[in-house]
Formats: sequence, C-alpha cells, structure tokens
Amino acid sequence: MTEFEFNEPELLDDDMRMVRAQVRRYVEEVIVPQADAWEQAGEIPRKAFRDFGELGFLGMRHPVEYGGGGLGAMSSVILGEELSRCTFGGVASAFTVHSDMSIGHIAHRGTHEQKQRYLPAACAGEKIGAVCVTEAHAGSDVAGIKTRAVRTAEGWLINGSKTYITNGVYGDIYIIAARTDPAAKGSRGISLFIVEKGNPGLKVARKFDKHGWRASDTAELFLDELQVPEDALLGEEGKGFYYIMSTFQNERLVAGAMSVGQMAKGIELTLDYVKQRQAFGKSLWEQPVVRNKLAWLASKTFACRTMVYSCAQMIDEGKDIVREVSMVKAFVCESLQEVLHGCLQLHGGTGYITGTPIERMVRDARILTIGGGATEVMLEEVAKRM
Repeated sequence: MTEFEFNEPELLDDDMRMVRAQVRRYVEEVIVPQADAWEQAGEIPRKAFRDFGELGFLGMRHPVEYGGGGLGAMSSVILGEELSRCTFGGVASAFTVHSDMSIGHIAHRGTHEQKQRYLPAACAGEKIGAVCVTEAHAGSDVAGIKTRAVRTAEGWLINGSKTYITNGVYGDIYIIAARTDPAAKGSRGISLFIVEKGNPGLKVARKFDKHGWRASDTAELFLDELQVPEDALLGEEGKGFYYIMSTFQNERLVAGAMSVGQMAKGIELTLDYVKQRQAFGKSLWEQPVVRNKLAWLASKTFACRTMVYSCAQMIDEGKDIVREVSMVKAFVCESLQEVLHGCLQLHGGTGYITGTPIERMVRDARILTIGGGATEVMLEEVAKRM
C-alpha cells in the first residue's frame, strides 16, 4: 500500500503524536477488519465502544477525575482524522458523536453529581451518548425547535420529537433540547435535559436507512409524556441554545478533521490504484494529467489540514473562533467533496462499484456539508462577522 503522509506540525506535542499512533494502530488492526460487517448490520457492537473506551479514546477531552484524559481540542482533531482513515464514515461519526458532541455537554455543564453518575461509564464506553436537537422543521435553525418541557411536581414533562439522531437507536444517555419558556422568542427559553435509556416516554419511532454512514444507527425519536426528575436539567434553565452553539463549534471542528482524514486516505488509495492500473501502454501514474490532478488534490488537503489544526490551536488558547470554525466547516467539508470525487474519477469504473472503499467514502462524505450546520448557514456565520 502506498503511504501518503504530511509532515507533523511542531504544534503537536508528544502526547498528541502518541494518540495518533495508537488510534491509527487500533483502526488498522481492529476496526478495518470488522467494519464491513458493522456496515451491513447498520450498527456498531457495544463491545467496540467498550474496547475503544478502555484505551482512553472516548474521554480524552473530559475531566481526569471522572475517567477522562483532560486533553484539549487537538485530541478531538487527531481522533476524528484517524478514525476517518478507516474509510467507514459511520464508524467515525458514531464514536465522535458519543465522545465530543453528546457526553461533552455533561463534562462542560453538568453538576458534580451528574458528572459522577454519567461520565465514568461514558468514558469507558459502557454507556453510549446521543445528542437530540434536530427536529423535522429545525435543523441548522436550532432556535426553531418546538419540543416542550413543562415543570411538574415530579420534575419536568417533555413532549415533542427529534430526528436524524446518531446513536439514537442504541444509545443510553440522551441529551435533549426542549423549550422551557413558551413565551420566549427564538433562541431564548431553550434548556437541555439528560434522559436515560428505558424511560417509557422516550420511544424510537424508526431507524433510518441512509445513503451513507451506514455503520452508525440514526433514529427518529418520539418524546411522549416523557417524565424526568428535576435533576435531569443540564446547566441553567433557558441557556440551552448557547450550550448547543458552543458545542457546535467543537462538532464543526471535528467535521473538518474527519474530512481531512478522508481526503488523505482517498488520495492514498488512489495513488495505489493509479500506480498499478495500466492504460495506453503505461501506468496511469505515468500520465502527467493524472499526477497533476493528484498533486492538486493533495495541495487542497494540506490547506484544509492546516486550517483545522490552526483552529484547534486557537480553541486550546481560549480564543473566540466562531468565524474561523465556520470557515473550516464550510471550506473543508466542501473541499472533501472535490477531493473524493476526483479520486473516484481516477478509479474509473472500479470507483463506481458498491463495496469499494472509494465508492463508500464518496457516499459517506456527502453528509458533512449538511450535518452540524449546512454550508450555506456556515457562510452566513462568516459573513455576519466580516
């Protein structure tokens, strides 16, 4: 196999280099041999989460005292980048939604009791997390959610629905956004709640059959008279929108990292193919047009990687990066489409056959311009800050 690697930037310390080596080894030795079966089944075995958790990869950003690693944003970038090299986007999404987009809410905003109750099991992969924000008429427009939570003598009663929820079928810990102040307009009056699997008011309406990311489970959920105790409230009442927006910044950074990992792996697979494929009396690699195309795609990948790493460094320095991370989400995820389509083109008919890595990667890549904030929404976020 032809290896395609960039030089490691100096901003990566020895811990991050070790994380990369360990995740890559696990991906190559454990995930890749099994992932096709997971893709066919439409789910990832719980044992895979436990095994990944035992190695410390599911809690790298979370506090050490609750089973985490206490690392910064760069660890999320390395995790997303290396997981995506497995060529199964659903695997990368299921793990990162758990570690960075759902359980992170508890790590950042939970009480000591909530952290103690949920984080150790989540970091160990014994409990799987899902974040439930999107609704049928409120995707990138988070302020438009209609799910309601009403205070009762026992705590809160939640009614509504959520859709496109990764880990929604097999999850154990659900972070649910609901409107707690019906009089509040737009982004105000939204709160977050922790809901556990088995609550009779939380029902999986259906498991989606998706175009890509087929190894991860994605669900539509009904919240029907969902009763939760008072201490299920996560953070302050009415601050949910701001919590979601804060976590979105990390989600968008991870989407950029996943894109970079897919681009690099796509180029690696394509280099291997064009050096073997013969046409017109020579290998495709010997054709200048092919070499130039791959050089261009590699250059774009390097530019995207530099953006992602720079943004992670700014997060770890405590800077406000809403504009920059929106640029990353828009530019890098759109660049992913160009790079992988270019790779598929160079594979010719082989790239169009279901089951080949490059065909699967092209399908899996499409969601990254939609999920976590559509490209058009991201560009508006940039424009508002110009």
